[in-house]
Amino acid sequence: MAAQTVIELLSVGADSDTAISAVDRPPLTYAGLRALVAETVASLRRLGIGRHDRVAIVLPNGPEMAAAFVAVAASATTAPLNPGYRGEEFRFYLEDLNAKALLVATDSDSAVIEEAHSLGIPVYELNVAEGSPAGSFTISSPGNGADAEDPDYAEPDDIALVLHTSGTTSRPKIVPLSQANICASASHITEILNLTADDRCTNIMPLFHIHGLIGAVLSSLSVGASIYCTPGFNALRVFAWFADSKPSWYSAVPTMHQAILARAGRNAEIVAGLNLRFIRSSSSSLPPQVMAELEETFGCPVIESYGMTEAAHQMASNPLPPATRKPGSVGIAAGPDVMIMDQQNNLLPAGETGEVVIRGPNITKGYENNPTANAEAFIDGWFRTGDQGVLDDEGYLRITGRLKEIINRGGEKISPREVDEVLLDHPAVAQAVTFAYPHDKLGEEVGAAIVLKEGAQASNSDIREFVAQHLADFKVPRKVIFVDEIPKGITGKLQRIGLHEKLGL
Repeated sequence: MAAQTVIELLSVGADSDTAISAVDRPPLTYAGLRALVAETVASLRRLGIGRHDRVAIVLPNGPEMAAAFVAVAASATTAPLNPGYRGEEFRFYLEDLNAKALLVATDSDSAVIEEAHSLGIPVYELNVAEGSPAGSFTISSPGNGADAEDPDYAEPDDIALVLHTSGTTSRPKIVPLSQANICASASHITEILNLTADDRCTNIMPLFHIHGLIGAVLSSLSVGASIYCTPGFNALRVFAWFADSKPSWYSAVPTMHQAILARAGRNAEIVAGLNLRFIRSSSSSLPPQVMAELEETFGCPVIESYGMTEAAHQMASNPLPPATRKPGSVGIAAGPDVMIMDQQNNLLPAGETGEVVIRGPNITKGYENNPTANAEAFIDGWFRTGDQGVLDDEGYLRITGRLKEIINRGGEKISPREVDEVLLDHPAVAQAVTFAYPHDKLGEEVGAAIVLKEGAQASNSDIREFVAQHLADFKVPRKVIFVDEIPKGITGKLQRIGLHEKLGL
């Protein structure tokens, strides 16, 4: 039986094996991690925090964040927040989550502390002793309660993790994920990637986001493998981390992969010394050109996966060789059932384009306190992802775009991703993102933001003429804007919605 709770999941690793490691820190073994979890649960109980209480966590990326996530989730509800938020944002999330307590780093000067105090939410510091193993901490206040005879670990249906949707087009929605949800997703990831206790993942993803929390940390711990926790993505330091951690795999978003490739030539010796079993990409579409360059540079397969918060991360994934990987596809169903549905709620056969829908043990049971959103998102047991896609005859899923991102140019529907892939074939283009901007007669028109390769030159007309050779005229960007950097979201994902405003159109 697969684990149904975090505490069951953490029982797999051998006592002496490394669970969590980090630069310049002794490793934390599985025996040490289990002891840390037990002590953290006891501390939470002494502080009056029970199984159904929510604990907000605002910590920098690193081993303590990874350890705090699993330790709190073992017996309460963990609510990681982006340390980069401003005071008003912290206040919104703390109130919306109804947080019972806040965990921060010792001597933290985060604006969240003042906001928590003003809301009457107790703040506890995580103390890290000098020279202690990676991830080890104690909670500053011992609490007033007596030690409980029964630690009262979480049950499968208890909420383990709450995250908010991105809220790019509406108020962010609360996504509650149960113990069973996140454990199922971790199991699905380990199965498709054939993870074992011998694997080591170097995590460069933020640990307030589902990709890093489940796709890297929980999946690794679920099979007794080790996770090397970095302070967050940094293109100037990532190769030093790779050299130190000697990973068998890493997972990232496409913009991170592109930044890694841009510096690979300057770190050829480190690249040559790596022995990666595979590289994983998720959270947004990986251009086939980037996939090919990664495979050529690192000499290993690149596995593109498809995930979202409401599915506790993974929904589909390309399999490892010798099975077929299809560039431009997010692979086969990898955990939940995956189908295509039309606007009349009919399931469609292979080859037909519609909305991607999913159902399975990793899917949230519904948004919190949001009956309207739930009525729109759930139909006949299926969850509507908001993505448009098509399944081929072999069950491989190709995402053609977010339904909200599809450009409607006078009734002609344009997939931004299709235009992106053509733009990236231009020899001068390093990065590209296609987006809609308002047009007084057509409703929407096609725009493109482009970062040129170092030392390369191209004009607006050069780019438009190139696209016109490959796509119908109505898909050719009418405005091409050259930028030094394309605006990205907090996890490094390129953001199409609202991009025209950020670029001053």
